[in-house]
Amino acid sequence: MLFRFRDSLNLLPGTLQNLAMSLCPDLGTKGSVDHESVNEKSLEKDKEVLIEYMKTDILLLGGVMQKAQNIYWKLYQLDIESKITLSSLALNIFRLRYYNDEIFPIHIPNQNEDTFIRKAYNGEYPMPCGKPVWYSNLEDMDIDSMLGFIEAYVVCPKTINKPFLPYRSKTGTLIFPTGYLFERKESPFKDFVSSLFSSRLEARKEGNDALSYVYKILMNSLYGRFGINPKSTITEVCNFKRYTDVVSFEGFIHGDMLSENNFIVSYHTNTGNDGTHWNPPKNSAVQLAAAITASARIYMYPYISRDDCYYTDTDSVVLSQPLPEELISSSILGMLKLEDQIVKGFFLAPKAYSYYTLEGSTVKKYKGPAKDKVTPEWFEKQYAEPSRRVQVKVDAKFRIDWESLEIKNQEIIFSLGLKEGSKRLPVYDSNKNWVDTEPIAIHDLSNIDYISRKVISSLSDRVLHLENERLNEKLEERNREIAKLKSQIEVQTGVTNQTLVEKKTDMKTKTDEEKPP
Repeated sequence: MLFRFRDSLNLLPGTLQNLAMSLCPDLGTKGSVDHESVNEKSLEKDKEVLIEYMKTDILLLGGVMQKAQNIYWKLYQLDIESKITLSSLALNIFRLRYYNDEIFPIHIPNQNEDTFIRKAYNGEYPMPCGKPVWYSNLEDMDIDSMLGFIEAYVVCPKTINKPFLPYRSKTGTLIFPTGYLFERKESPFKDFVSSLFSSRLEARKEGNDALSYVYKILMNSLYGRFGINPKSTITEVCNFKRYTDVVSFEGFIHGDMLSENNFIVSYHTNTGNDGTHWNPPKNSAVQLAAAITASARIYMYPYISRDDCYYTDTDSVVLSQPLPEELISSSILGMLKLEDQIVKGFFLAPKAYSYYTLEGSTVKKYKGPAKDKVTPEWFEKQYAEPSRRVQVKVDAKFRIDWESLEIKNQEIIFSLGLKEGSKRLPVYDSNKNWVDTEPIAIHDLSNIDYISRKVISSLSDRVLHLENERLNEKLEERNREIAKLKSQIEVQTGVTNQTLVEKKTDMKTKTDEEKPP
């Protein structure tokens, strides 16, 4: 018999409780069990309760999957069992219904192109279309006319407090950039996104939460598929000959003997620099994913750069003043919607914040294994002392040991605190209170070639020379001002002394005249 084990979470992200409420509310709720109290000794005693819980769990999961399967089949004539992940399902729908390869040919990058462009992939404008062309020197080209990926040394004015680029700051000067340039075309995702967005609005109006949920997850799952990393991990059972071959791979991770002629090995694929073992996914087109994230940063920058911006994350922003009404809408694609009105909040780091809403609810966000340990009070204490760290015990569930292929729970000690200094530096007032942050100056020439480094070094010397000349001119100008002031003072002093002498002479003369003979 053939058994297939599939992870439903890859197709329907979310908790089973929430999925059941959205897709099949008629089947009831999941219920709960105190998992911490379940052990070998309690299995017999709680047998009936646990079996009933498992039956409900299986019933709800089956109902959720069947409902989703029906929806996808009715909409797109696609069986979700034929796909392993939601992103691959979204890609299939996009290719079948919305994509025209004659209008917008998508180029699958080779290893050199992928490695170069992927450095720019950190989050709808025109998209990079067709096969890229490599330019070793873009010095004389108009940057406004380009669409592509440029590797350059960026000189940023220190007056820019909120940098535009995710790693370096807003561009000031480009020095002999190199890069891949593409043909500029209208986004191939326009119809896909607008169609699903409109369908989702209709589903919400009709009160169809299940359909609305399907449209939402499809819309959000497509673009990341194009940015899929070619580097992947493969674990396989093999014979001794295959085992000895894999051990010599550059991407070898580990291996072990299972029996006399059976071995288990794990290794990374697509790791070599020579391109001989380059075999990426057939739809890995990182230029599209990188262009989308870059366009998102461009779109959000007017909001992020505001003086009253407290926090931002991809498609959201926290401001102290409201936006104009014409920028707010929950039914127009690309507009912002008012999520919350905040009475008090602490925004300490990316995905680490807590705030109280005008309605009286509390919202907190913290990324990490100890997220259940943080409280609004913890954020307030952390704000008062940013370097503060607390050691807490965390139950790490379902830890995978790839060598033994065992899954286990493990209690670990975690240092709960903030990761400082990765993107911005804290600014303190005279009382050592944390009041602001400032950008980190990056001096990284690791990705540029020898000639570019020589050029940058030469220009740096030239800049330094010009700076010295400017300072010398200022010094000479200051010296001239001082000399002028000194001269004026001397003249004024001379006049004063002369006046005093004249007055003394007058007084002496007058006194002499008043003396009796």
